[in-house]
Amino acid sequence: MRKRRKIMLAAILCSMVYNIFLDCISASADYGTEISAASAIVMAADGSCIYEKNADEPRLIASTTKLMTALVAIEASKPDDPIEVRAECCGIEGTSMYLSPGEIRTADELLEGLLLASGNDAAEALSVGLYGSEEAFVAQMNKKAAALGLEHTAFINPHGLDAEGHRSTARDLAKLMLCCMQNERFAGITAMRQCVIDNKSYVNHNKLLDRCEGCIGGKTGYTRAAGRCLVSCCEREGTRFVCVTLNDPDDWNDHCKLYDEAFAAWENRLAVSAAECFEIPVTAGEGPVAPAAPERDLRLFVRKEEELVYIHELPRFVYAPVRAGDCAGRVIVLRGGEAAGEVKLVFTEDVSRSKKGE
Repeated sequence: MRKRRKIMLAAILCSMVYNIFLDCISASADYGTEISAASAIVMAADGSCIYEKNADEPRLIASTTKLMTALVAIEASKPDDPIEVRAECCGIEGTSMYLSPGEIRTADELLEGLLLASGNDAAEALSVGLYGSEEAFVAQMNKKAAALGLEHTAFINPHGLDAEGHRSTARDLAKLMLCCMQNERFAGITAMRQCVIDNKSYVNHNKLLDRCEGCIGGKTGYTRAAGRCLVSCCEREGTRFVCVTLNDPDDWNDHCKLYDEAFAAWENRLAVSAAECFEIPVTAGEGPVAPAAPERDLRLFVRKEEELVYIHELPRFVYAPVRAGDCAGRVIVLRGGEAAGEVKLVFTEDVSRSKKGE
């Protein structure tokens, strides 16, 4: 019986993954928006794909590299940790927050210069200051990429200047952005329009914060070889998406169009509520029924017009005693005949055995 249950569970999980794959193909085909990006993806907060275009094609990613730089730096520091800027970290080509040798900045000040001004010098200062060398820091970036399952990503430096072997994909960057936005420190900094550090003002390069309704963060990037790269996150009425475009000459407009279409067609629906209540008849108990409820809410990204089908697996009755917290069954949610998710049902109250007849 146990082996059969494992086989059934594996079949359900496979069908869930396959269903997400089919949804992505279908959603991409249904998108009416034409975009100019060489690679692109729109991903829901649960990791499901809403739209894609060459999303697994490895490319140069320019300063969107700094998403991983920021994540690794945040995990290795506290906001007020002092970091001394070494001479080799200054004068890096490209965008800069104009650090000077010997000055001391906090970790979060360097992160603000990294994510708002896209400072290549900030990337170097964080790398050397936190790990002792750029090489050690980049090794940690690649270790983190592997841990997140970013299969087509490799980092050679912390700033994103073109380098042989330095690459990622739209899909990997979307996964990375979802992870970054779960970090409160990162989310707070990337949402800032501007900041002032030691009387220097830095403006966020991400124009979507003002141009796109609900945009709550993102990272820009550009080199001549990589083209314009943009990773962003948008949330409206509790529904969140991330969007990635690589080598896209019209990235601002493309992100706005992709988000508008995604929010118009999809929603993060509460499929199962933990507030729902089920009553299961009890035999030989002090009470006639044992109340049960889902152990958690279940939300699914679905099309707004889509109907869900529910399978409630509950016993016809149970014998007393019943203990609160014990498994009572499960709810399986189907989309298009395929399993999309499930939630365990648990008893919410104790039911003692009846003393009558003893």
